[in-house]
Amino acid sequence: MKTIIAAALMAGLASAAFADGGMAVQLPDVSAMPEAEAKELIAQLAQVNVITSNCPDHAIGNGEWTLITGTGDRLAARLGLDAQSYDRTYFAPAFKLLDDPGACDRIGPTAGPLIDRLVGMGGGTTPIAQSQ
Repeated sequence: MKTIIAAALMAGLASAAFADGGMAVQLPDVSAMPEAEAKELIAQLAQVNVITSNCPDHAIGNGEWTLITGTGDRLAARLGLDAQSYDRTYFAPAFKLLDDPGACDRIGPTAGPLIDRLVGMGGGTTPIAQSQ
């Protein structure tokens, strides 16, 4: 996970995110997003990422996962976070949600609307061709 985050942070402004298997999806432009909104969104993305990755009833597809993680990484770059700060500030609290037995059913249903929001912002879940 940290490798993916660090690589995406270094890519920063790339328009597509790549999943482990090389899948790329279009990412929304978050460059003009106000800081408070960016912080709120990155927290939501981390929570949904953790829940959909750890709660089988709320699993999402590779395109959706790539959109969520890529947008989170782009927001981390926008906020000037290195991988360690990103993990500490957003992922550590998101992983603590797994201690709450109701977290899966409370946060899992927010994945669809969050993905729809990212798509509405210009992102996508359909794989796109990689440029060499």
